[in-house]
Amino acid sequence: MTPKNSFPTALRVLRKSRGLSQEAFSEVSSRTYMSSLERGLKNPTLSKVDELCEVMQVHPLTLLALTYGLDAKGADKLLARVQRELAAMQDGRDA
Repeated sequence: MTPKNSFPTALRVLRKSRGLSQEAFSEVSSRTYMSSLERGLKNPTLSKVDELCEVMQVHPLTLLALTYGLDAKGADKLLARVQRELAAMQDGRDA
């Protein structure tokens, strides 16, 4: 499953795991928009992802990790890779 196809599932799983209804996002989004996101009919901007994650009280990377199908162990590996890539960028070299 590609990230584009798995984002809707990840969003729905995370929302439900936090015990939130689509209506709980009413200050940042309409229920119709939430439904469209969860059905893969619309793609959110990064700003919207940040707002949605604020409502769920999680970091946006948590949602992205779920999007890429990662569990906690897979997320550890991904975060280690990201740290190496950021360090390499700061050092002016390739990862």
